[in-house]
Amino acid sequence: MSDQKTATPATDSRRSSNTDEAPAYEKKGQGELAVQDAALEESSESRAIDRALLWKMDRNLIPFLTLLFLLSFLDRINLGVAKLAGLTTELNLTSLQFNTASMIFFVTYVAFEVPSNLILKKMRPSRWIPLIVICWGITQTLMGLVETYTQLLSLRALLGFFECGLFPGLSFYLSSWYPRKELGLRIALFFSAATLAGAFGGILGYGLSQMDGIGGKQGWSWIFIIEGLLTTVVGCIAPWFVHDFPTSKPRFLTEPERLLVIARLYKDTGVANIAKFSWKQVRISVCDYKTILYMLIYIGVAEPIYSQSLFSPTIVAALGTWTRSQSLLLTVPPYVLAFFTTVGTALYADRVQKRGVFMMFWSGLSSIGYIIFMTVPPSKPGVLYFAVFLTVASIAPGIATTIAWVGANFSNHYKKATSMGLTFTLGNAGGIVASQIYRTQDSPRFLLGHGVTLGFSVMCFICSVTLHILLKRENARRDALYGPPPPAPPLGETYSDEVLQRLGLYGKTEEEIVDMGDFVPTFRYIL
Repeated sequence: MSDQKTATPATDSRRSSNTDEAPAYEKKGQGELAVQDAALEESSESRAIDRALLWKMDRNLIPFLTLLFLLSFLDRINLGVAKLAGLTTELNLTSLQFNTASMIFFVTYVAFEVPSNLILKKMRPSRWIPLIVICWGITQTLMGLVETYTQLLSLRALLGFFECGLFPGLSFYLSSWYPRKELGLRIALFFSAATLAGAFGGILGYGLSQMDGIGGKQGWSWIFIIEGLLTTVVGCIAPWFVHDFPTSKPRFLTEPERLLVIARLYKDTGVANIAKFSWKQVRISVCDYKTILYMLIYIGVAEPIYSQSLFSPTIVAALGTWTRSQSLLLTVPPYVLAFFTTVGTALYADRVQKRGVFMMFWSGLSSIGYIIFMTVPPSKPGVLYFAVFLTVASIAPGIATTIAWVGANFSNHYKKATSMGLTFTLGNAGGIVASQIYRTQDSPRFLLGHGVTLGFSVMCFICSVTLHILLKRENARRDALYGPPPPAPPLGETYSDEVLQRLGLYGKTEEEIVDMGDFVPTFRYIL
């Protein structure tokens, strides 16, 4: 019977070290694993070890990933800046053609997100991520050379194809490094690059537009060329800064440190976070009500943030008789505020280990902002500019909070990868909607755009409330049925027969328990 209990990963010597079967534990490392697991006991010395490891992970993972996302967000939203710099005039684009060029990026982006997440899991991140960065950097550079609408449309579609793997891939990647209580802040720091892109995209676009006439190119061309070349250069050095999963012996960790990273993850979710690829887990993920609600929540925040990112220069320009330069610079302060609301929310959410209440608060606040847009007349530009602050600052925390919420509530690597990929897929379809609803003929009030975006914010609020209630009920049901979840046993050991019987796991093999994922009785959802 002993070999049929909830065997921990450390006891299964048949697992390979291939990243496809993560995490893999070598039998020879069991002694070291026991030492590392013991180091997790609450003591001042172990806490110091844990803090040192966490800091080492943070400085080796977060800064470069943040830079990559900053570049990707700059490259996807600079079309709005280029519009003010003369793109539509030189290419003779109609409002519909510009909106279509904005939209086509998201069509290819959405179509290939889930496959890219699964490829990332199969390949080494240090190879896959740099490859797609270099490809989209080259594509972005070529956009500065376009002479026709068709060329612009083709390159925007190609840009979406290459960029689709970064944001969902890196979000999943971080969830494979950090326990749930630490994940929110790291994703917020990573996502804060988007708010910085919104803030400095206007400044950078203004500066590059001043190169108008150099080399026979207009300012909008130089926006694409310089930003694309910068991305390509960063992509070329990325293999030395993007590290592989902790199960694949990343370069910056010693072997004891790597084992401690794995032990920390095991202590958080136990055996439920281990898996081999199977289509069964993909099917379970697709049918899980949590996946569906997270998809709706994410599109509820993604559509507003894409609307703001693509059209905030146009919206601000319509508030008064600003020059092109003034319009670009006036978009900066709201995004600076958004940076602080994003990071501040993540810090507090990690501390209290809550996500849903923050989603309710921020989606409700953004709804108020869009009601202001729709009800206040253009004769009061100050109030409308306040609404820009309100919407931008309240939308930004929602993205990072949703990602952390999804990453915390799915276990089994491939179920998590699929669920996160599907969430991003529908969510980023919000970019398709956003690119079509802010039409030139609706200026200066943009009632259609603001009304649709208000609807998405309200949907986000309703779905957040619904999911919070359902998860709270499920946690209470498991507590009533099985009692409080016992702490994960030390690596290399199993629960006692008494605990296994109480949990309904007695007689189950490790593979059967792994297949249960977040349905395992010891798992509790983050609310």
